[in-house]
Amino acid sequence: MMTLKSKSTNMLEKAKELFGKQAERIAAQPKKLQELLGQVGQKIGKMARDPRIQKLVMPLAVFTRMIKAHYAGEYSIATSTLIFIILGMVYFISPIDIIPDFLGVFGFADDASVVLAIFARLKDQIEEFLEWERTSKE
Repeated sequence: MMTLKSKSTNMLEKAKELFGKQAERIAAQPKKLQELLGQVGQKIGKMARDPRIQKLVMPLAVFTRMIKAHYAGEYSIATSTLIFIILGMVYFISPIDIIPDFLGVFGFADDASVVLAIFARLKDQIEEFLEWERTSKE
């Protein structure tokens, strides 16, 4: 029987297989990254009333702020962290993934699983960023 942790690791591995190279290319192209951030914002806006999206708003907002601070030269994140964050965002906006989004609740479950697994995996880096964000505004 698979544990929750092994299921999320399995989902991340599948997400990397599907979109890992694309995430790496986007990380190297600031214009493409800006487009991705816009697409994430649009999808969140379209689905704002959907209760399934609520648990993803905070992680995706933190990811967005981390990327913006990194590219503005205000905060540095490791390349591997950056690619993981971008992978989660690409997976979130893609209608074609492990379980296609047009399948309703089931199609959205894998998006949530991947984004939340990345958020959990990057917990330490996210906590450091949030602390930096909090103290840099004082």
